Amino acid sequence: MNVIVNVVLAVQMLTALGMIGLILIQHGKGADMGAAFGSGSSGSLFGASGSANFLSRTTAVLAAVFFVATLALAYFGNARPTSSGSVLETPAAAVPAGSTSDASVAPAVPASGAAQIPTK
Repeated sequence: MNVIVNVVLAVQMLTALGMIGLILIQHGKGADMGAAFGSGSSGSLFGASGSANFLSRTTAVLAAVFFVATLALAYFGNARPTSSGSVLETPAAAVPAGSTSDASVAPAVPASGAAQIPTK
């Protein structure tokens, strides 16, 4: 299961980097006005409006893959066993009620009830 989590994490990281690159490549809504006056992407690889459609669709696909990978990582994160072997998470061992006559158990409070202060 650890291998699956690592693969899903790698897919999520690659899609995140791909989305960052594609979003930075895309032109904003104001770039269309510049294309009307002769500048812009009229002579680009995908044509005048083809790059916007291709880049936006590819970004949408990568966003969907990123979302699915995030949900898968959340599922695998909650599906792990709750005991991690930590000392703080394990409950304290209960002492049986009948073991008070054991000589190795010292009382928590002195028998006289007064606190004993060591003198120097």
